Amino acid sequence: MDIATIIGALLGFIVVVGAIVAGGGAGMFLHIPSLSITMGGMLCATLIHFSLPQFLSIFSIIKKTIVAKIPVQSELIQKMVNYAAINRRDGALALEQEIHKVNNLFFVKALQMLVDGQGAEEIREIMSLEIQYLQDRHSNGKKILEFMGAAAPAFGMIGTLIGLVQMLRSLESPESIGAGMAVALLTTFYGAFAANLFFIPLAGKLGIYSKAEMTAMEMITEGICSIARGDNPRAVREKMQAFVSQSKREEVKATI
Repeated sequence: MDIATIIGALLGFIVVVGAIVAGGGAGMFLHIPSLSITMGGMLCATLIHFSLPQFLSIFSIIKKTIVAKIPVQSELIQKMVNYAAINRRDGALALEQEIHKVNNLFFVKALQMLVDGQGAEEIREIMSLEIQYLQDRHSNGKKILEFMGAAAPAFGMIGTLIGLVQMLRSLESPESIGAGMAVALLTTFYGAFAANLFFIPLAGKLGIYSKAEMTAMEMITEGICSIARGDNPRAVREKMQAFVSQSKREEVKATI
């Protein structure tokens, strides 16, 4: 679980709400028509722009930015080195008992193909398709969050225009000017708040996690293909460490 996302969202909400409360008149910032225009309009535009299944996946996309299961590189390299040693000593069939110890579905599939006797090229071809489709799914999720981040301020501006029109039509009635100004200003506030504290940062976080997950999948693919070719544990380790920066290679260096 990514604690940073939760802490950032909570602290950001507390900072903004705290500033409102400290300034007095917190009740005036709760305006249902303004909220309806901004958030309702954003959701409707998102539903128009994307298909219904994509729209309904919003919650799973947000969950992905909070609960991300990215394999630790050092553990991944060590496992591959161990599997390479088992493969050279006892053969690929001996790795079948290791499958049940792995909780990553992509890793399990690659390892199962190795046990089944698939060659390195066949494994790489299928695993590359898995990576490509994962990238497409994550890209669609990122686009949804980015669209929502753009649509929220846009509908905030629409609400502002509505409020200004209402205000200009009621200049002869000073008591109605306040309601129009509330819609005009609060819709912009709601849109900017939602976009910059939630949707845009979540889209960025999803992009970071997507890249990290694809790197881990590429490491798994390279390691399994190397084992399928019969490389020794040292060669497997060197290939796996190519995915890690020079400054961190000593930290993730696996024992042979």
